[in-house]
Amino acid sequence: MTLFLLISAIILIACVIGSKLSTRFGVPTLVFFIGLGMLFGSDGLFKIHFEDYSLAEKICSAALIFIMFYGGFGTKWKTARPIAKQAVLLSTFGVFITAALTGIFCHLVLGLPPLEGLLIGAVLSSTDAASVFSILRSQKLNLKYSTAPMLEIESGSNDPCAYMLTIILLTSIGSSLNFFDISYLIFAQFAYGIIIGVVLAFIASWILKNVQFGENGFDSIFLVAIALAAYALPSLVDGNGYLSTYIAGIILGNQNIPKKKNLVNFFDAFNGMMQMLIFFLLGLLVFPSKLPYYFVPALFIAIFLTFIARPITMAILLSPFKAPLNQQLIMSWAGLRGAASIVFAIVAVVSPNYADDSIFSIVFCVVLLSLLFQGALLPSASKHLNMIDEHENVLKTFNDYTDENNIHFTCLELNNSHPWINKQIRDIGSIPGTLIAAILRKGATITPKGDTFLRDGDTLIICAKTYQGNDNITLNEINIDSNNEFISKKLRDIDIKKDSLVVLIQRNGVDIIPDGDTILEEKDTLVVFSQKNLFHLA
Repeated sequence: MTLFLLISAIILIACVIGSKLSTRFGVPTLVFFIGLGMLFGSDGLFKIHFEDYSLAEKICSAALIFIMFYGGFGTKWKTARPIAKQAVLLSTFGVFITAALTGIFCHLVLGLPPLEGLLIGAVLSSTDAASVFSILRSQKLNLKYSTAPMLEIESGSNDPCAYMLTIILLTSIGSSLNFFDISYLIFAQFAYGIIIGVVLAFIASWILKNVQFGENGFDSIFLVAIALAAYALPSLVDGNGYLSTYIAGIILGNQNIPKKKNLVNFFDAFNGMMQMLIFFLLGLLVFPSKLPYYFVPALFIAIFLTFIARPITMAILLSPFKAPLNQQLIMSWAGLRGAASIVFAIVAVVSPNYADDSIFSIVFCVVLLSLLFQGALLPSASKHLNMIDEHENVLKTFNDYTDENNIHFTCLELNNSHPWINKQIRDIGSIPGTLIAAILRKGATITPKGDTFLRDGDTLIICAKTYQGNDNITLNEINIDSNNEFISKKLRDIDIKKDSLVVLIQRNGVDIIPDGDTILEEKDTLVVFSQKNLFHLA
């Protein structure tokens, strides 16, 4: 047991370090997790023998619940609403078209039986939300035409349809289904999945708004339970648990519930853990020595998916909305395959109606090729297709971009030169409209009163209303690219109007409060407070 825990700790640390390195080198993080699993597996250095498909299916399916829930919870509906119609079409009809085209290809070119070809098409018909989200965030791909939220909604919501299609085909392989049976399965999957997801979401929202949890973090535990219930309840009545989970997540994520940003941050970390678990376990499950046998058919399928099936699907479903050609092409390239496809392949392997592990190896190779080439080349493809919008911010697509409320807290540290030291709060003449909410002193929290003396080393927590006016004042974000003339210059030396002020510099994920001596660097993002029509920055 002790050795197992030590190995687990080493694996988790390696995953964390690897995610940082893979991002730096432009390789999707999930590829590293798979590689680490293969390194520890039967054909790797550490020779951990694991080929229990049934156990892997249970673990990965459970982890996929939280990935689906977070996919909905982290989506900002306000941003996604304008393209929701296109995204829903892609996540439903797009799945069916992709599966059908891939199935026909597998039958005609690779010589597979029709139902088996369609099964491979169904398993590979979903795109991977975790991979897409990770690349969009880490590379800050600010795409034109609201493409980022479209990708987010599509990749987050097409897994349930792919799962439904997989289950129908697996059932069809083992027995002859008539039209009525198939119709009922589709009805049950959608109806029960949607109804239960919606009902659970609003019940959970009411509880979060009206019930005070006794301990910090219990609201996060409560939502974990809701995610599990959202999957389990519809599954008991032949409903689509993944659809229910996603719908519950997207409704809850867009409700005005307390501590929402904390909840998003919790599920962000928890989701990362689930991704590590899934992809490491899948890497552990695969035998690299067997992959060359399946590589050629997997390569053909990957090429067909990327360059034929996916573009045809985009053209059919997006052309009626007059989507530009470059948007259709980047949507095609961004159709990464990932965890859900491999999990659905394992579902097929453990099904008594199929029980052929060759589908797992084929799908694994396709996913690996997709992550390595499509994922790694997505940023450069976006640039070459002229899809980068310098005035957009992809992070606004996600619910953790900002915490929308009317109150803002900031801190002020008092050092030995501050004029407030040794004065009572009533005597300092603070700015009207602000309030000292708390004093942090030597590890203790003090509730301030009028006669409270301020001391050297105190940290004041100051509360004020968030500015929401429209009176000719704005915040601008300026990205410093490689051609900007301000690189290596001090902030005081750049051409900025006197009515504007650089209040923040975002650099490598760190927020910097600048002063006149701050030297600007490539890839800096300047947050500029200014009056409209007076702001000027070349």
